[in-house]
Parts: sequence; structure tokens; C-alpha cells
Amino acid sequence: MPYLRLAIPSPLRRLFDYLPPQGCDLATLQPGVRVKVPFGRREITGVLIELAETTEVPLNKLKPAIAVLDDAPPMPDTIFKLARWAGNYYQHPLGDALSQALPVLLRKGEPCEYTHQHLWRATADADISQLGKTAARQRELLLLLMEHPNGISEGAIRAEGGQTPLLKKLVDKMLAESFIHKPNHTEHNDQPLHEAPLTLNDEQHHAVSKITATEGFKTYLLQGVTGSGKTEVYLQAIEHYIRQGKQALILVPEIGLTPQTVARFKARFNLPVVVLHSNLTDNQRLDAWLQAREGVARIIIGTRSAIFTPLRNPGVIFIDEEHDTSFKQQEGFRYNARDLAVMRGHLEQIPVVLGTATPAIESLYNAKQGRYQWLKLNKRAGDALPPKFELLDIRQLPLQDGLSQPLIQQIKGHLQQGTQVLIFLNRRGFAPTMMCHDCGWIAGCHRCDAHMTLHRKPYHLHCHHCDSQRPVPNVCDNCGSHDLKPVGAGTERTEELLQALFPEFPVIRVDRDTTQRKNAMQHIMDRVHQGFPCILIGTQMLAKGHHFPKVTLVAILNADSGLFSADFRGMERTAQLILQVAGRAGRADHPGKVVMQTHHADHPTITSLVTEGYEAFAEQELSQRIGAHLPPSIYCAMFRAEANHPGQAERFLNNLRNLLAEDILQPQGIQWLGPLPSPMEKRAGQFRAQLVLQSHDRKALHQQLHNIICQVDSDPEARKVRWSVDVDPVDMF
Repeated sequence: MPYLRLAIPSPLRRLFDYLPPQGCDLATLQPGVRVKVPFGRREITGVLIELAETTEVPLNKLKPAIAVLDDAPPMPDTIFKLARWAGNYYQHPLGDALSQALPVLLRKGEPCEYTHQHLWRATADADISQLGKTAARQRELLLLLMEHPNGISEGAIRAEGGQTPLLKKLVDKMLAESFIHKPNHTEHNDQPLHEAPLTLNDEQHHAVSKITATEGFKTYLLQGVTGSGKTEVYLQAIEHYIRQGKQALILVPEIGLTPQTVARFKARFNLPVVVLHSNLTDNQRLDAWLQAREGVARIIIGTRSAIFTPLRNPGVIFIDEEHDTSFKQQEGFRYNARDLAVMRGHLEQIPVVLGTATPAIESLYNAKQGRYQWLKLNKRAGDALPPKFELLDIRQLPLQDGLSQPLIQQIKGHLQQGTQVLIFLNRRGFAPTMMCHDCGWIAGCHRCDAHMTLHRKPYHLHCHHCDSQRPVPNVCDNCGSHDLKPVGAGTERTEELLQALFPEFPVIRVDRDTTQRKNAMQHIMDRVHQGFPCILIGTQMLAKGHHFPKVTLVAILNADSGLFSADFRGMERTAQLILQVAGRAGRADHPGKVVMQTHHADHPTITSLVTEGYEAFAEQELSQRIGAHLPPSIYCAMFRAEANHPGQAERFLNNLRNLLAEDILQPQGIQWLGPLPSPMEKRAGQFRAQLVLQSHDRKALHQQLHNIICQVDSDPEARKVRWSVDVDPVDMF
């Protein structure tokens, strides 16, 4: 009898054998179908890898599977191969890698079918005036139904804040009705555009021509200065593939960017556009996933995990802001969606476009090596000019909650001219910490090697590393003094100062605290786009992709942050962030200016960035990394371990290194760095250590990783620590 060899979502890095369920037709089974099986005390959903003729498990210990859940594999063959390749490359258990490539409901064993078949809509003759002024909730619900003439599910109604129990009242008043919706899989629109494309300049036209002329797989690095019209290049290239009956997948780094991206695409295309990100309900995600798989959705926009979305007719993949570290999963299955996009393009033989104003050093290296074709947009779209930079040396200048007097005067001048000002400060909260003026005690997190941030709304101390919170103390924990003072300035404190300095102008704060509510970011953007003079203050959420036509002054309050980082990528990220923020200035008819407050106005990195641009900086940075044998000129992986007691994780990694270093059969050319305590050794109550492996030979590095994992899996000491492996790490902390 053939045995079912399954990948099970578990930490165990092996496959599991089961007997076929009773009555199963083995002739129809295909690799990739889901199978429900007993696993310990639970029932779990695995994925069939193969039918095996032999098994190493004694027959009396083999359990029969409960049921085969699919007639055909839910994942197309290319996604199945991509997930298997990713699990192998990132040294992650195959069962979990395959599970992560499926929507949550399919992981739980739910049917692979649309969940939102029962939808609601307003009746054809429904009129809002039929509801009295006292029925405010019913009016809101009816308006929501009217906004969705094609129907909306009860789950989506709840997600939008509607009250589903009121549906019955609307039905009784003949204002609403339910119906069964079945997507039309054959619908094709002969007029795919809502609006005419914009006129391209020569650089944009060259980029579109190159991308659309591609036959088969090729990776493009589209480097365009901020405001150069990269999105218009995306739109016109996608139009080419849409007219061929194909689909486009667009990845953006953060949920905050999806509303404006979706709005831009829906305004241009008269076609179904679906969105995939973590704020959707499980039902919404499954429906969007199925629409993409069946070709109903022609354009799919999503965050990192959307790289595993199946496409019936794949045409092109775009990665927007490709340099962004959000594309790297930092927990569990540590894949990089940008790199997986390149592998997926190869598997499906379609072009992949990596777009950014500030490419990652790795991407520039690949372009120089000829792996990527380099396309450049050096001119801003239309008549917009690049912003002018001013380095404002604040040494010996008095600062008012982080703002110098010369900067305050410039803010005043721009507001009086009727334009908008953007203040960038990458620190949430009121102040980075609280200190005792008498003894110097600083409010620290009890679970991390970090200071706690002071927040005023609501008033509390908050650790942004482990999320622990506590009330603000009345007296010093060390000496009992009442003289506790906030130290430094965060976005809340700077907001208070600006409101006091410019009471006649609105001050709008944009950070994680002000954008938690659904659609909060969109409401802020709508307010800014009204064009009235105002001050925007925020963190890096403001730096990416937003278009503010009336912003003429961008002020970076602390341009020095990151210059002296322990991470070798610190300088690169600082440069990217500065230029991304600077790119918000002068994007339309009004000329822009960028003022950078700094204590290091003569620092060579800052001066070269301002005078010569990002490409000159990146060339210098790449040269230094090659000379220092750092990525991307060398391949890198990191073992991380954490334990309950100091030194325990470090000892575990040290024993592991000693065992393997003494083995003469180990691959040659592996460099070991560590083990050492992590830069932040204590985090969330755990003591952390790391061991870095480097090699010029990728194959040798992966062989060594495999050997280490085999060693760890058989080591009883490994159960006393929590460990993980991170291939191609982007965060050395």
C-alpha cells in the first residue's frame, strides 16, 4: 500500500508518513492537496508531498489520515515549488513554509471556496430620505450598502463599523436585500481604463518600453528620484499586460501605503483590484486569494505575504520601495518577499520590477553584476524641480524641544506663504525617556535593556521593544526624589510646541499612535490634500510614497540618528530615510526646500549625500563593504538564541560552534563571528545571543547550516533555549 508523505506545520524539520484514509482513491491524489490528520492530541491540516512506497515507521505505529480535503491542489504548481524552495533556502520547516503560503482558513481545513457568497445590498428604489433623523444607525448602514452596489458581506459590514442586527429592520422597510453572489470568472472588460494615461517623458517611456518588450523572465531595478513618476511607469506597464489578458501583482512595504496605492489603481483601471494585507478578515483574505487564483482579479496589491498569492495568468510583478526592510519577515518563517519575487519571476517566466528612489546596496550590487537590468529616472515628472538642501548646524544653538530658532523662522515663512510644512522626527511619544534630576536615574524597562518612552496621551511609560507599559512614577525609583523630568523630544512633545508657536495653523501628527483606527491614515491624507496651510509632524510613516503637492518645506530634526549605528547597514538606512523624507518637498508647482538639523554638518556621509546624491553615497558604501568582506560581497546567515538566564544562550551557541569546528568533514571557507550577546542582550525578559556565519560560497554556507540544524535537532540542550536561523539577515540586532 502506498503511504501518504505529508508536510505538517510544526517546528519539526521532517516529513510524516500516514496511511491513506478509508475509501480514498489513491489514483486521483496529487502532490499539494490538503490532508487532515491526527497529530498528537490535535487534528491538523498537512500538505501531501508524495505517495511513498516505503516507510521507516513501524506499521503498527502508522496512523490513518482522517480525510483528503481537496480534489485538486489549492496552490498552483509554481507557488507549491516557490514555497518548497523558500523553506529549503531559509532553512525553515517545510510544513510551516507551505502552510504560510495558504490563507488562514485553508490552513484550518476549511473548504477552498468563496466565503462571501451571501451578500447584502440596497434595494433598487432605496432612498435615504425614507429613514427618519432618529434612525441614525440605520442611515449609516444604508449609506454603506449604497456604497457597495455589487454587494457586501456581513463580516465586511462589521469591519466597516456597521451594525448587522439592523439589516433586518432595513429588510422590513424594503430598503435592503440579501442575495447569493457567484463571481463571473469569464468577465473581461474591453475598456480596461477609467482615465487616460499621463504623457511620459523620455526616461519614463524608455523604462516602460524595456519592461513591456520583455519575453520571459528578467529583473529590472527601476531607480527613480522621488517625484520622478515611478508609479506612472508601473501603471502604463501594467496596462500593457492587462490588454494581453494577464494579471499584475504589486507589493508595497506597509499597510499604510495600500489605501493610496489602491485608490490610484482604481482611478486608472476599470477592472477588479483586490487587496491582501493583515488588516483583512480571514474570510476577506480567502475571497481575494481565490479571485486572484481564478483570474477574476486582474490587479493584486498586497504587503509581504502576498508574494504567495496564486495568479491564473501571471504577467508582471512590481515591488515598490524595494529597499524597505518590511519585506523581510523578522519572526518565524524569515523569508524576504523581494528576493522571493525574483525567484517567482524565474519560475513563472515573467518580468520583475524593483522600484525605489534609494536602492538597497544588495540590489545595486546585483545591477552592477548584470543580474538586474538598471533603469534610471533622474528627472522629476512634469515641471517639478528637486528640493534644495540646507545643513543647519545646531552646535551651540539653543533648542526649544528639539527645534532651533532659525528653523522656527523658516517654518513661519512657509506657512505665511500659504504652503505646508512637514517635520520629520523618528521618535514616537512625548519624550524618549524620563530622568531624575537629582540622581540621574532613568526610567528603564524591567524586561529589556532599553529606556521606556514617556507618552502623554494617555499618560504612561511604554517600551516600544516588548510593548510593556506602566504608570508614570511620582517619585524616583532610586532616590525618592520628586524632581522627574522628560528628556528629549518625541512627536507628541514637538506637536505641543508647534501648536503653541503656531496656534492659527493646524498641526497634524502622523505616527503609529494616531493611525491605529481603521481608515485613520486615509482621513489624515484627505485633510492634508485639501491644501490649506498646516504642519505635518511624524515618523517614517510619512517618508514613504506619499504625495503632498503643497508641502514646500521638509525639516529633519535629528539627521544624525543612525550615523554611528553598530549595524553596518545603519548608514545606508539613514541615507535612505533622509532622501525619502526629503522627496516629499516640492513635488508639484511649488519649489521645495529641505532643512536638516545636525550636530555633524561636516560629516562626510551627510555632505556627500546632500551634494552628490544617493548614487555617489551608495558607490562609496558598496566599496567599503566589499573591502570589509561584508554583504552583499559575501553570503551571511545568523543563528539567534534566547533563554531565561544570562549567558545561557551564549553557552549554547558556543558549544554548537565547538562541536562543528572540530569536525574535519565540515565545508571549507566558513567564517564564524561569535557567539556574542546581541546588541540589546535582554529583550522581553529573554537573554539573547547570536552567531554569524559568512562565506564566499553560498553552497558551502547552506551545507554548514544544514549540519548545524541536524546537530541542534539531536541536542537535548537545545530544548532549554529558543533558537532560530536567519538567512540573509537585514537586522543585526
